[in-house]
Amino acid sequence: VAPSRHAIAPAADFRRMSPPTNSGRRDIVAIASSTGGPMALSELIPKLPKKFPVPIVITQHMPKEFTPSFSKRLNDSSEVEVLEGFDGLTLKPGRVVIAPGGKHLTIRRRAGVATCALSDAPPVLSVKPAANIMFLSVADEYGGNVLCVILTGMGRDGTDGAAALKRKGAYVIAESQKTCVVYGMPKAAVDAGVVDEVLPLNEIPDAMVRLVN
Repeated sequence: VAPSRHAIAPAADFRRMSPPTNSGRRDIVAIASSTGGPMALSELIPKLPKKFPVPIVITQHMPKEFTPSFSKRLNDSSEVEVLEGFDGLTLKPGRVVIAPGGKHLTIRRRAGVATCALSDAPPVLSVKPAANIMFLSVADEYGGNVLCVILTGMGRDGTDGAAALKRKGAYVIAESQKTCVVYGMPKAAVDAGVVDEVLPLNEIPDAMVRLVN
């Protein structure tokens, strides 16, 4: 997919946008990605250790015909378990859940047990699944005990949800322009002032491990 026709001025890469006060607990990782996301996730997820201590949920903009095979490929190449989300699927440490194409992924937590719930609500910002819906759901269930990651992608899906998470105390990482296929979604979050740290893709796996341990 070609980059947006709206020109984006080059920006210097930088690391930390706010003081490194990571005193909060991180009980889940929520990731958003779009254009270039399958390649980025194929680099990121296989670098995570088998005993990754919290669950991971992902919204990748992708048609429903492709999310099953994409999830399987990631599972086959990773130490963590990767599954396409379905109603009632339990979240647990070391499990990565990818939103199925054509459905929004939301999270419900009852008596300490978190499960997936799929929604057939209309698209948000012209995308379905939408990271905003997933992020808002995670914010409702986990408050600020969340690590939020926004990877390469066109548009601004994820910014509003990341803002809601940030207000509750979540830590937000955005992929840097130098490794993005399209610096749209991360830039929107940076411009909104909701990002704690900007990192190139190759440094995000280690940062995830650091921030959830």
